Amino acid sequence: MDSLSQLALGASLGIAVLGHRTAVWKAALWGGIAGTLPDLDVLINHGDPLSNMVGHRGASHALFYLTLFSPALAWLAWRIHARAVPFARWWLALWLALITHPLLDACTVYGTRLLLPFTDHAFGTGSIFIIDPLYTLPLCIGVAMAWRRASPGGLRANTLGLVLSSAYLLWSLAAQAHVQTLALQSLPPGFSAQGGRILVTPAPLNTALWRVVAQDAQHDYEGFHSFFDPSGPIRFQLHPRGQALAATLPADNPAFRLAAFAQGFVRYSEHAGVLRITDLRMGQEPHYAFAFDVAERDPNGQWRALPPRAAGTRAEIGPSLRWLARRIAGHDDPAP
Repeated sequence: MDSLSQLALGASLGIAVLGHRTAVWKAALWGGIAGTLPDLDVLINHGDPLSNMVGHRGASHALFYLTLFSPALAWLAWRIHARAVPFARWWLALWLALITHPLLDACTVYGTRLLLPFTDHAFGTGSIFIIDPLYTLPLCIGVAMAWRRASPGGLRANTLGLVLSSAYLLWSLAAQAHVQTLALQSLPPGFSAQGGRILVTPAPLNTALWRVVAQDAQHDYEGFHSFFDPSGPIRFQLHPRGQALAATLPADNPAFRLAAFAQGFVRYSEHAGVLRITDLRMGQEPHYAFAFDVAERDPNGQWRALPPRAAGTRAEIGPSLRWLARRIAGHDDPAP
């Protein structure tokens, strides 16, 4: 999730656990710090844009390592504030703020390595977009009310913000399951039996409009469904996956690292003799946040590895937001 959401979640948990035992600002400050610390891994340069993308949400987001780190952070807060609050209470507050960061990240589609060092698998339910005001606002309002009114009423408002934001996460999972069922009914007969796979994620900033990406052996299918759409099947557009291009790449090409990280939801394409791999999970046709040029043809027509370079594109914000609003409302306009 975005930094504001993580900051608000950490601050809210700090207030909820420490309560009246210390000043609200202290609980919010330390909780917010713990809630944002895991994202400092963005400062690490892994050598190229593709490696930086795949390397994000790694060890700094692992529940095991964060649990090991939490006593040291709690001890620092405990010593700075003259031991006015029991160490165990600081530990609980900051441990929760630390581990809920990757747990919340795992609700997005990006991929979070929660269980390092035991497995390198990148977890991601894809049930909420990385920025969603309906998740973040209850937390921010609750923290602000607790900060302004250091009283039982303010603490209750903070707790209510946590409850509402958590309930919104549960709603997103239920909505995702509903759209996935509808998508499977809308795809060609026998799609699942032929080894087809499906990914359902919310469109930006909401959980009313959902994007569906499906794959069979040769094609990607992209479609959208809003809860305000008229009844009927989801309409899909087909695009070639480029698997024949992937088969010609050497096994050590960095493209396969991205393909594994994206759970296979990638597309291969050739542009003027340069091979590009695109992560289909984040963005929509024809603009994707993460695409990389990874190889070029040599004089013999064979692929020669390139240092991966970013090739993602972004749509204009104004037309995209207007399309998003109309598509949420049920108007089946083409994407900008």
